Amino acid sequence: MRTKSLKKNKINVVTLGCSKNVYDSEVLMGQLKANGKDVVHEEEGNVVVINTCGFINNAKEESVNTILEFMQKKEAGDVDKVFVTGCLSERYKPDLQKEIPNVDQYFGTTELPQLLKALGADYKHELIGERLTTTPKNYAYLKIAEGCDRPCSFCAIPLMRGKHKSTPIEELVIEAEKLAANGVKELILIAQDLTYYGLDLYKKRNLAELLEHLVKVDGIDWIRLHYAFPTGFPMDVLDIMNREPKICNYLDIPLQHISDAILKSMRRGTTKEKTTKLLNEFRVKVPEMTIRTTLIVGYPGETEEDFQTLKQWVKDMRFERLGCFTYSHEENTHAYNLEDDVPEDVKIDRANQIMEIQSQISWELNQAKIGQEFKVVIDRKEGNYFVGRTEYDSPDVDNEVLIDATSTYLKTGEFTTIKVIEAEDFDLYAEVVN
Repeated sequence: MRTKSLKKNKINVVTLGCSKNVYDSEVLMGQLKANGKDVVHEEEGNVVVINTCGFINNAKEESVNTILEFMQKKEAGDVDKVFVTGCLSERYKPDLQKEIPNVDQYFGTTELPQLLKALGADYKHELIGERLTTTPKNYAYLKIAEGCDRPCSFCAIPLMRGKHKSTPIEELVIEAEKLAANGVKELILIAQDLTYYGLDLYKKRNLAELLEHLVKVDGIDWIRLHYAFPTGFPMDVLDIMNREPKICNYLDIPLQHISDAILKSMRRGTTKEKTTKLLNEFRVKVPEMTIRTTLIVGYPGETEEDFQTLKQWVKDMRFERLGCFTYSHEENTHAYNLEDDVPEDVKIDRANQIMEIQSQISWELNQAKIGQEFKVVIDRKEGNYFVGRTEYDSPDVDNEVLIDATSTYLKTGEFTTIKVIEAEDFDLYAEVVN
């Protein structure tokens, strides 16, 4: 008698949103693999887990559209089960259950054990640092803390991620060692707020001490800092950045605005004067530092005068890297009580004006690099070019270095020295120095 063969589930994890979500998906996949599950990232699978983003309107829309897309596949019989997790699910679970009820189950950001159980797996506590990385093999994100205690008026992250919770240094070192053993050469430190790291565990801002431990990990060449908050920034971090060649001369510090009236309404706990002083100190203490920031335009009550102040400040500060977003009116945030009074077309125009200024600054700074030599890591090959990055550039958001692949062979994931021969707004063209 023939027995019916049991179909083996293949679990497809789909990641939306920021690098912190990428990290969470990797942890989930590591747990599933340790449970003997067949797991893939954004490939075909009959069981789907969607790790959603709920930060701003565009991200929420993308998450909802992705859920609906997989529900159609479920109805067509192309997938058997769909589970939803992440920030959107944390923030809007009751609404989602009502609007899209045929999703098999919804989980919040802290419900990994429950999600694993629904997937027929057990949460294994001993798997510190065991992840299935989805980034190119040479770099990985290292999430050093979860949640945020800051009261910023426009931000919904504390609603979705909870209070700030640092990961102990010894656990992060174990994780870094495991990543290095798998060929990772660059660690990108992420958190909602790096500046706050350690306050809950060690009763002091302890980012510098964490860095002291991470630089000792064999195989790691670069350590990059993302998402520092300006208020209370631990200045001892600059000393170790200067002293340790492994720590990239790079800092991502989202500043959001500079008009005092807007900063106050945003509840940022700082002023134009304090922020400018802090950035000037960065540049004095680490002259080679590349500063990346992000700004928000069109915040409630932003007048033309506020915007002109911001525009002039961007011109004066000459940030090496800068991104600009239009304000998104998020329910349950403090700013939601304010009138979203800047018209959408004005918001977009203001963002475009800022990015136009930044393009010119970036072009001028890049022109100055022509003829200079830099160490770069090769991330990938694209068409006729090998695409690399300097220590002053983070993956996906910053400048890239293009090297002619028809005349040179380079290995992805390896470091090489290049000389810049040509420069555009956001890309450098280079040749290998033999």
